[in-house]
Amino acid sequence: MNNGIKLSARLEACASLVNDGTRLADVGCDHGYVPVSLVMSGRIKSAVACDINKAPLASCRRLVSEYGLEDKIKCVLSDGLDGVDGEEVDDVLFAGMGGELIAALLDKCQYINKKHVIINAMTHPELARKWLFEHGFEIQNDLVVPDGRHHYSVLDAVYTGKVKDFELWELYLGKIRDFSDREFFEHLLVYLKNKQKSGVDLSAVITKIEEKL
Repeated sequence: MNNGIKLSARLEACASLVNDGTRLADVGCDHGYVPVSLVMSGRIKSAVACDINKAPLASCRRLVSEYGLEDKIKCVLSDGLDGVDGEEVDDVLFAGMGGELIAALLDKCQYINKKHVIINAMTHPELARKWLFEHGFEIQNDLVVPDGRHHYSVLDAVYTGKVKDFELWELYLGKIRDFSDREFFEHLLVYLKNKQKSGVDLSAVITKIEEKL
């Protein structure tokens, strides 16, 4: 996005899944790069940037002020979406947190089933997918994003109300269609094989990944 804000590949992927013309809630906004970038480029109408910690929210406020976007981006000190009015937002981004925390924040939001959800789980994306599957959400895009020395999971989902049975492998692979990032999947295989040594049967997941590579 050519708007003065340089997003990392991870955040660029998150931003790419936000619907055009919507109002965004960025949960765990850190410095606020995504909402500022999207507003500056005209991709979204407005945003609520929220964080549970005062220091990153202060950084976000400075960035919003620097670009003169106080009328477009509201900065809110909030635990998840607790301080965000559901009538003010359409899309919700959870980025930079672990999958377990994201699942917990989704679980306590009363209006989340009315929103388009974008998730970047830094660890255990399988736990975020499990919550989505169990609560009637359907994953639309499921991306593996290389960014420097790291590889990230970025996905989005919408509520359908249909809670379907799922296989264990779906928690780890979701709707990933591109398996070209061998390093990501090789690391995942190492993790799964180590976890299997503790007595968890992950053979079906391991086989599924090996078939894709």
